Amino acid sequence: MAKQTSYFPELKRDWWLKHPYFKKYMAREATVLPLVFFLVCLLAGLFSLLQGAQGWQGWLQFMQNPLVIALNLLAFMASLFHAWTFFQLFPRVMPLRAGGRTVPPHLMVLGQWLGVLVVMVLAAWILMGGL
Repeated sequence: MAKQTSYFPELKRDWWLKHPYFKKYMAREATVLPLVFFLVCLLAGLFSLLQGAQGWQGWLQFMQNPLVIALNLLAFMASLFHAWTFFQLFPRVMPLRAGGRTVPPHLMVLGQWLGVLVVMVLAAWILMGGL
């Protein structure tokens, strides 16, 4: 009896450029890159706290570099894009029912953005010395 072989189609490097859906998918996946930079900066800041005042001042100087500021702004924009794509998918993946009715998708998305806004305002308030 002949050995059966499976068919594995060749996937070229530019497969994702052939359809707008795949381009959006790859853009969403690429949001992780600036977020990794942000997390490395955050971890470096935490590590610099262990080094004392000199380490902390060095980290603050590093964070004031215009390139670092630009990359952190890019990370912020990437996180908002990632949230937007997630919020758009959420009602399709997990429709909510309340009182025997399905919650309209636009209300679910609006509720998620309101949650983001509340967290941002709360974080700003805490950072400004609110607590």
